[in-house]
Amino acid sequence: MNKRLVILGGGESGVGAALLGKKEGYNILLMDEGSLKDGYRKELQQAEIDFVENGIDEDKLLTADEVVKSPGIPEKNEWVKKLRKKNVPIISEIELAFRHKGKSKIIAITGSNGKSTTTALTFHICQTAGLNCALVGNIGYSFARQVAEDPKELYVAEISSFQLDDIKEFRPNVAVLLNITEDHLDRYEYKFENYVASKFRITMNQTSDDYFIYNVDDEVITNYLKQKPIKSFQLPISMKQKVANGGYIQNDEMHIQVKEEQTQMSIYDFALKGKHNQYNTMAASVAGATMDIRKEKIREAVETFENLEHRMEMVAAVRGVDFINDSKATNVNSTWFALESMTKPTVLILGGIDKGNDYSLLEELVQEKVKAIVCMGIDNSKIHAAFEGKISTIVDTASAEEAVDFAYRLATVGDVVLLSPACASFDLFKNYEDRGKQFKEAVRNL
Repeated sequence: MNKRLVILGGGESGVGAALLGKKEGYNILLMDEGSLKDGYRKELQQAEIDFVENGIDEDKLLTADEVVKSPGIPEKNEWVKKLRKKNVPIISEIELAFRHKGKSKIIAITGSNGKSTTTALTFHICQTAGLNCALVGNIGYSFARQVAEDPKELYVAEISSFQLDDIKEFRPNVAVLLNITEDHLDRYEYKFENYVASKFRITMNQTSDDYFIYNVDDEVITNYLKQKPIKSFQLPISMKQKVANGGYIQNDEMHIQVKEEQTQMSIYDFALKGKHNQYNTMAASVAGATMDIRKEKIREAVETFENLEHRMEMVAAVRGVDFINDSKATNVNSTWFALESMTKPTVLILGGIDKGNDYSLLEELVQEKVKAIVCMGIDNSKIHAAFEGKISTIVDTASAEEAVDFAYRLATVGDVVLLSPACASFDLFKNYEDRGKQFKEAVRNL
């Protein structure tokens, strides 16, 4: 009797899990409470995978041998509660992919901020060195889809805390933890320590044969490591101290040391600009060095990398005003990093679905660099409460087009209009990509 695997959620990770499960001989049924995107529906039909949309078949769900839960579904979901009550095992899609990846290696990257950039740069380093690798996880294809359709010897994976919450055996050869700041607290009972523990699950199954790259300047990370030591070989990165193994920046020079290999490079040669990107570049370079990539290749990749869409992406200069798309900034810390790198007077577009945001973190930078705030969300009351009286102009808008139009009118020659919302996008947009694309479209239409 084939194992009955029910996939809960029909997005990229759910469909990827279904395709892999089918290939590996499981009896698969995918369910989604909403309707599936046309492309995903067609894929499932072509692969002859059974699915239920716009509702859940309770009997079939609760009699599954195992359930793969999409990362977007929280623990408080009624079906998840019922599954827990019946002790039906729940795993994440990355766990299923790990189970069937064979002898391939994994570099897994997590953190509250910078993980997409670091993952993309790490992949670029591995690709530049000619490794047989794929970019998976929260960026690109789901890990399971890649394993099913085009297996590689190395997977460079961006991993969120939601994906880590339902791992059992998932064990990356190289785990990278960039930073931990308050984010997604609505998913963790508003307890920061729960979120921290979730991020550290990336090291849960590692052994002394594996590597753990982490930011030693991040007090949350170092305090956790003092209380709960881990088994993997540690490679810290720092801008405040020299480290024997790992990476550090001193006097504008990056130093990488892994095993016998040493790499040195000026930060002025980095393709990625801004202080936060120096951490990202160090982390990616150290990860590359663990794969025995020669320093010349690491240097070449770091110099030639092109940043991601929706992450500090220069869209256009319109009559002397620069427009920057940082739609991927879905939390306050991401927006803090974006503002920190601004060198011109800035009109800031903020807003969306608030995940328990503390805007006071932005107060100093807003007063120093921002001339006006344009709110783009259904409920902007928290932004008004945080910044009224501290900045002269705050306006409300209800679409990307309106926000761009207002921001352009508030800006003068030499200014920057920065979309860095600090919020999720689901109130007005499908996702942060949709928000970024609409922003870019509106800029082009000015």
